[in-house]
Amino acid sequence: MKVYNSIVETIGNTPMVRLNRLGNDIPGTILAKVEYFNPGNSTKDRMALKMIEDAEKAGLLKPGGTIIEGTSGNTGMGLALTAVAKGYKCIFTMADKQSQEKINILRAVGAEVVVCPTNVEPDDPRSYYSVARKLNKEIPNSFYPNQYDNLSNTKAHYETTGPEIWDQTDGKITHYVATVGTGGSMCGTAKYLKEKNKNLVTVGIDTYGSVFKKYKETGIFDEKEIYPYLTEGFGEDILPKNVDFDLIDLFIKVTDKDAALMTRRLAKEEGLFVGWSCGSAVHGALEYAKQHLKKDDVMVILLPDHGTRYLAKVYNDQWMRDHGFLDSRSFGTAKDIIQNRKSKSSLHTVNKNTKIGEAIVLMNKEGIDQIPVTDNGHFVGSISSSSLLEKMVTDPMLTQKQVGEVMEKAMQFVAPDSTLDVLSSFLNKDTKAVLVRDDAQQVHIITQHDVLQAMAQ
Repeated sequence: MKVYNSIVETIGNTPMVRLNRLGNDIPGTILAKVEYFNPGNSTKDRMALKMIEDAEKAGLLKPGGTIIEGTSGNTGMGLALTAVAKGYKCIFTMADKQSQEKINILRAVGAEVVVCPTNVEPDDPRSYYSVARKLNKEIPNSFYPNQYDNLSNTKAHYETTGPEIWDQTDGKITHYVATVGTGGSMCGTAKYLKEKNKNLVTVGIDTYGSVFKKYKETGIFDEKEIYPYLTEGFGEDILPKNVDFDLIDLFIKVTDKDAALMTRRLAKEEGLFVGWSCGSAVHGALEYAKQHLKKDDVMVILLPDHGTRYLAKVYNDQWMRDHGFLDSRSFGTAKDIIQNRKSKSSLHTVNKNTKIGEAIVLMNKEGIDQIPVTDNGHFVGSISSSSLLEKMVTDPMLTQKQVGEVMEKAMQFVAPDSTLDVLSSFLNKDTKAVLVRDDAQQVHIITQHDVLQAMAQ
């Protein structure tokens, strides 16, 4: 009989599907590796099984043990299915930005889910990274796979995804495109393919608010450019050990909106009911392909997961409208505000060692209410006329102090395509301005007044 002994034996050997409508005007062949055919509906099944099997061999996971992991949902599903097949318990920590569908699915397969806040630093005790590590220390006979730094993640894709793609394309693949989160599906696959073809080009897809692209291009890990984004499952505010930047030739950033719209197009135009990050991968791949793909080239795009994870978000018209992704009315953006400014002068900043008195003179001269504070080219804080006035009432000698002694938190960076309603949600009594980096890497400031003026037009 042709029977599998358990569900985990069905992992892998996912199909390769040609994109027929999207990018049909681009030279070359564009293919999608459709990973939702894995039993857990995502590419994460591969590395989940590998991490558990390697842990068993190393004696790190014993019978009756508990698997504890921080996940955006898909890794958790892969671990949960493997745990069911092998008799383990599961506890997963997740950031509160993840879809409710992901939480419900994990609970449906018997896992305990602990929801943690999104907008905290990775080393904050409340982050889903920290909570997972804490539970691992407290619970006897537990195993923390740590998908970010566990190299079994990369090895799984080196042993399975890479060989599958090579065989399915008869070795004709010239470009490999994948989103980069933990780094396993990109780097494990890329390592295998580059060993087969040293000229193969690998394109990593990043999102605005993530550190990868700038780190690849400059070697700088810029914490001040980390900001919240909506897309799930890739991009990071840390540098996982599974991300080998030498295996990624270049990065392309894709906005939340472009990713969401492309995700819906994949369903309607190609019949591929995929997840949000799949839209990111395809949008970025097509942007690259328009400029670089040639007639005989073969590009393979990894599509990580299934659309059922995003029914309340990307596939919900009202949610899309609420976030300015479906234009039921004309939505201006941060980029529009910058382009429509009469004054094209550069952003005014002060160094943290500047005297408060000098900063006040600059504010009066330029007629501005708030200024970002820098140190060695990084945005480290901010000052505003209202906060300085409040402090000077109790400290008349404040003007002789340095800006760094009294500055407030740094202004948050937002994506250039952030719509007016999204910008207004960032700006409140505590946050009076945000920063935007344009395509030329120039930084601009957007204030409450800018947004109000744009809405009134």
